[in-house]
Amino acid sequence: MKITKDTLLADIINQEKAESALGKHQVPCLSCPFAKMEMHELTIGQICENYGLDCEELLKDLNNDLNGSDE
Repeated sequence: MKITKDTLLADIINQEKAESALGKHQVPCLSCPFAKMEMHELTIGQICENYGLDCEELLKDLNNDLNGSDE
């Protein structure tokens, strides 16, 4: 599964390797009670935009961790 800026948080949140990359980039949604209610609507791109995170680096790490590639 290729992770893009349009990938929903809900699609990856339960994967142990994704949690590691999200934590590395200090994605606050992991502990946010509102995100738990909205995770089926929140995209990786929206999260990065809302919190000023480097989306390209996050996507690179997620794809490396989950797929073994940054494509």
